[in-house]
Amino acid sequence: MSVVAKRIAGSSGRYSRSEELLARAEKTIPLGSQTFSKSRTQFPYGISPYFIERGEGGHVFDVDGNEYVDFINGLAAVTLGYNDPDVTAAVRDQLENGVIFSLAHPIEMQVAEKVVEMVPCAEKVRFGKNGSDATAGAVRLARAYTGRDHVLACGYHGWQDWYIGATPRHKGVPQAVRDMTHMFPYDDLGALDKLLRDHNDEVAAIILEPMNVREPSEGYLQGVKELAHRHGALLIFDEIVTGFRLANGGAQEYFGVTPDLATFGKGLANGYPVSAIAGRADLMDLFEEVYFSFTFGGETLSLAAALATMTKLQREPVVETMARRGKRLNDAVRSLIAENGLQEWLSVTGHPAWSFLQAKDHKKYDSFVIKTFFLQEMMEGGILTLGSHLLSYAHTEKDIDRFISVYGSFLEKLKEALARGDLEDRLKCEPLRPLFKVR
Repeated sequence: MSVVAKRIAGSSGRYSRSEELLARAEKTIPLGSQTFSKSRTQFPYGISPYFIERGEGGHVFDVDGNEYVDFINGLAAVTLGYNDPDVTAAVRDQLENGVIFSLAHPIEMQVAEKVVEMVPCAEKVRFGKNGSDATAGAVRLARAYTGRDHVLACGYHGWQDWYIGATPRHKGVPQAVRDMTHMFPYDDLGALDKLLRDHNDEVAAIILEPMNVREPSEGYLQGVKELAHRHGALLIFDEIVTGFRLANGGAQEYFGVTPDLATFGKGLANGYPVSAIAGRADLMDLFEEVYFSFTFGGETLSLAAALATMTKLQREPVVETMARRGKRLNDAVRSLIAENGLQEWLSVTGHPAWSFLQAKDHKKYDSFVIKTFFLQEMMEGGILTLGSHLLSYAHTEKDIDRFISVYGSFLEKLKEALARGDLEDRLKCEPLRPLFKVR
C-alpha cells in the first residue's frame, strides 16, 4: 500500500475523531499540541490517537471511545494513577478556599517541609511549575554560587536556552549561550574528567539524570560527585522523572549518593503542575538574591496535590508495588524476546518502574521502522506507550497481563515480518523519523 493510500485508510476508522480534531487544532496550535512529545512527531498519523478525554486509574479513553492501559502516564507525571481519590479530594477541598492569593499560603511551607522530610539533599525548597523551571533555576543558582558560567550536562533537562542550545533543536538560541553547555556521555567517568580538565576552573555545575535508560555502573554516581567537587563545581541531580518513582527520596536515596542540588517535578503531584529545586541550605539561601520567582509558584491546588501525593507515598507501598509489577512485566517481555529469537534487535533496559524497549537497526530495517510497527500493534491492542514502560500505582496485575499479551502478539508478528522481509508493507502509516535523541 502506498503512503498516500495508508494515510487515507488511516483517516476513517479507529482514530477518525482524533484526526478530525488534529486538523482543527493545527489551524491554531503548531503541531496541534502544547507538548512536543504528545504531537504527531511522536505518534504516527493513521495508527495513533491524538486526544484523550478522560483517565481513571491506569486507563485512559480517547475521543473515539477507545480504551487503553496507559504506560505513558502523562509523560511520567502520573505516579498514583489518574483521578487518584486522595489527590482529587485534597484538590477539591483546597478549591473551596482559593487557588492563588496576594500573600503566601501556609501550604507552601507544608509541602516544602514534606520534601525536606523525604529527600536526602533537601534542606530548603523552591517551587516552579515545570521541570524546565527547576533545572534552569538550579543552573542559575550554581552559576551564582561558583561565579562560573559553563555547565556539563547528561540526559534531558527541558526547553530552556542553557540546555536545548546544546542539542540539535537549538534554533533561536544564541551561539554564546550554546557555547557554555557541554554534553557528556552517561556512565563514562573518563569522558567527564576530560571535559572538566578541558574547561578547568570554568564549570559551575554538572547536571545529569542519575538514571535513565539503564542503571549506572557501581561507583559511577559517587565518582561524578567526587569529580565535580574536585574541580570546584556543584553536582545537580535532575530527578524530574526519578524523584518519587525509584524511591520516596528519589534516585539519590535509591543509589545512596547525595547531590548538592536536585530538581523534581512530574510525580511530585501526580500530574498537577508543580516542580521543585531542593538542596543544601547555604546554596538555597542564595535565592534571596538570585531571581527565581513566579506568580503561580505558590498556586495552592498543585501544592495540595503534592502534599496528598507525598503523604500517600509514605503511607502506602507505592514505589514497591510499581517496582514489583514492573519487574514482572520486564521479565516476561525479555522471555518473549528470547522465545522469538529477537535478542539481537530488541532488549529491555532501565528500572522496573521506568523501563524501555530498545530497538537496534535490523539488516534490512532501521530501528524507527521497528518502533513504528511496535506502536501500531500496541495501540491497536489497547496499550498506550511510546516505547517506555512507565508504571503507576493504579496498574493492576490484570493490566500487566494485558500488556504482556499484546507484547507477545507484537513479537510474533515482528518475527514473521523480519523473516519474510515485508515489515514496511505491514505498516498502516509512514515510519517515524529521528528528530533528536534526548537520552
